[in-house]
Amino acid sequence: MPLYAVICRDKPGRVDTRAATRPAHLDWLAAHGGVQFAGPLIEEGAPAGSLLVIEAGDLAAAKAWVATDPYAAVDVFASVEVIEWKKAIG
Repeated sequence: MPLYAVICRDKPGRVDTRAATRPAHLDWLAAHGGVQFAGPLIEEGAPAGSLLVIEAGDLAAAKAWVATDPYAAVDVFASVEVIEWKKAIG
């Protein structure tokens, strides 16, 4: 199954909203059997976005799944990019 990188950048001032929504976000990630890895992007010691690599049937399916992220529902993200990714090392 193809892999997709998901690169999300947070809106300024959304750290508290991100923290409050984190449990729902982690449950959402755990429910998707195709998450290869996931974690926050850090700027100046604080979360500033997310980086995930997921399996999905195609780009449209990956984008549709990402749109259901609880962080998206509470307007944490300024931008979301989903792009096919190929593992080369590791």
